[in-house]
Amino acid sequence: RAALPRGRRAAITAAVHRPAGERISVLSSLFQKFTRREPFAAPQPEEPLCVIGDVHGCFPQLIKLLEKVPPGHRCVLVGDYIDRGEQSAEVLRHLSGREDLTCLMGNHEAMLLEFLEEPAREGGRWLRNGGLQTLASFGIRGVRPLMNGTELEDCRDRLLAAMGAELTGWLAQLRTSVLSGNVLITHAGADPEKPADQQEDAVLIWGHPAFLRRRRRDSVWVVHGHTIVSRPAAEDGRIAIDTGAFAGGPLSAVCLDGTAAAFLEARP
Repeated sequence: RAALPRGRRAAITAAVHRPAGERISVLSSLFQKFTRREPFAAPQPEEPLCVIGDVHGCFPQLIKLLEKVPPGHRCVLVGDYIDRGEQSAEVLRHLSGREDLTCLMGNHEAMLLEFLEEPAREGGRWLRNGGLQTLASFGIRGVRPLMNGTELEDCRDRLLAAMGAELTGWLAQLRTSVLSGNVLITHAGADPEKPADQQEDAVLIWGHPAFLRRRRRDSVWVVHGHTIVSRPAAEDGRIAIDTGAFAGGPLSAVCLDGTAAAFLEARP
């Protein structure tokens, strides 16, 4: 059990030795003082930002939302462009052709790349998590949830041919974060105990067990997807924008320009 800091321990000891009539109110005041959370400073990016959540093959919603991005805002997407939805190929081809967008890597892109490298070993996990829909969107037929190593390698070869070297290379070079002012944008969150510019790629792509339950102490806001929420929200240094577009929710985005966070959405 961690020891109380000396100043707190002395204050509580002094309060305990007060007359009974004063003790409860003094201890209550001390408890509120020591457990009060300092509010986060407002998100202050170096430039106006519009950050779009997990697309998951929902191409019509993506096009609608891109049309709503305010002029003068840098548009960043947090990853998970593929799987689960029906139009992953269309989403990738559109994004890879847009030089005005900053696209980050999500864990679903990471799983696809692992499948392309080691189909027999990594194929099962990817297929269980939406890879079947992505393969279908690229016109790869005759695939099943359970395939042997030879079948998975054949599937990989056909997918590489359908994607082409340019699109495959685009996926492989996706970055894992953007840091702008006191705003860190990433797919799955960040380690709350490490500086924003010293995060591990695996954490940014897959998440950290303490991210959703422990506040950062450096006033950096983390904009993220990965974890589905019923509505986008900005609180306690975290801005969650994955609202389950593939499961019937809207595709959501947050605009940050130094004022209060503003949310956008697009539905089918």
